[in-house]
Amino acid sequence: MPPAAVPAPTWVLSSTAGVRPAARPEAASSPAETSPPEVFEPVVVEAPIPILFPAPLPPVVPLPTVQSPDGKLVLTDASVTVLGQTFGLRELERAEVQHVRWVLWVLLGGLGLAVVIIAFLQNWLHTGPAMLGMATTALLLAYGQRGTNRLRLWLLGRQPAHFALAGELAPWQRLAGELNRRVARAHDRAAAEAAYSLALAEAERLSRQAAEAAPNSAFTFPTPLT
Repeated sequence: MPPAAVPAPTWVLSSTAGVRPAARPEAASSPAETSPPEVFEPVVVEAPIPILFPAPLPPVVPLPTVQSPDGKLVLTDASVTVLGQTFGLRELERAEVQHVRWVLWVLLGGLGLAVVIIAFLQNWLHTGPAMLGMATTALLLAYGQRGTNRLRLWLLGRQPAHFALAGELAPWQRLAGELNRRVARAHDRAAAEAAYSLALAEAERLSRQAAEAAPNSAFTFPTPLT
């Protein structure tokens, strides 16, 4: 008898059937482990600070000697001599000259003249002695009124010095002005020399410090960090 036919199986899709999961990506093959790169620590090398030495001061041109017509005041480039007394320009602060009157002679002349006139008017003196007394007291009054020129030198840290100089006031004022200019010039020069000395000492100190620190600041190659 002929063989029986077997029907082909059929597949039924139901709602409860599971969803096929997505294919997993193949894990990438991890590369072979490599050592980290070598890291070098930077070394900061400080550049040496340049040391500047001060320039030397220019030479000073000496000023000519100046003196009064009578020779009582002689002014040089570094000192002044008044009536035989010498002072250095750096010892002085300033100088001034002004006209002053002799108060004593003014008082004596004025009082004497008044007494003589009163005595003459009271008939205590005759005409001859009265005229002689008036002339004498008038001369005393004129001499005290004429006065003199007082030169005052202001000294640093000391009492000022005074000198009486006869003659016209204008020439002495010119000499006092020249003296003040030379005193200011001497003090400016002294200040410049002091500043130069301080700057030179500071530069030498920095130079010694740099020379002492030079062996300790030798360059060494950096070591790699592992």
